Amino acid sequence: MKINTALILCAGFGKRLNPITLDTPKPLLKINDLTLIEQCIKLTIDLGIKKILINTFYLKDKFYDFFKDHNYKIDIEVIEDGDAILGTGGGILNLINKSNEENFLVFNPDTVWNKKYIEEINSMIDLYFSKKIKNILLLVNKNQSFDKDIRGDFDLQNYLINQKDKEYIYTGCQILNKSIIENEKLTNFSITKIWYDLIENDKLYGFKSKLQFYHTSNLNIFKKLQDL
Repeated sequence: MKINTALILCAGFGKRLNPITLDTPKPLLKINDLTLIEQCIKLTIDLGIKKILINTFYLKDKFYDFFKDHNYKIDIEVIEDGDAILGTGGGILNLINKSNEENFLVFNPDTVWNKKYIEEINSMIDLYFSKKIKNILLLVNKNQSFDKDIRGDFDLQNYLINQKDKEYIYTGCQILNKSIIENEKLTNFSITKIWYDLIENDKLYGFKSKLQFYHTSNLNIFKKLQDL
């Protein structure tokens, strides 16, 4: 089995990178001459995904302009959150409501993605289907984060996520089945609401990344990433 559709979450305000995000949404900022969303799309294509759904809200016209100037050999559809921002949970729900697929690969383009992640993500996909998992997150030990101020979110034991020691950071990549979220109301809510419910029932899984983690967490880190 495989995943055919990826979701890329691009609706946020990017406030931690003000003032450069006052005129440019964070996914359209460049690192090493490529925008963050371009790096994410390239990885998605390399993974063999057939379709990408992108949600927008803040400075949404910038994304339409971007895709007018960039042609990709993959089906990309931009979907607006609507009159009010929906958060990560509501944004994902709005996107999957526009698709007939059951399983989705979800990316946050705040992370600097590259083809080094292909092997890990493919292994995570294999685990997802072999264990018939509903939600799995790509995690990394906080010691592997470029930004040493990022605190851990989770602990990971035998692929199951808990919140005991919080040594692991969510990288911004997950796989989910629409069944875990489709009954939620289309309002502004965080995907962490879904995660915490799954953790309580020992049903949230994690896959450990061995790569260095580069995340555009704030303006200072963004500037340092330009020098890598």
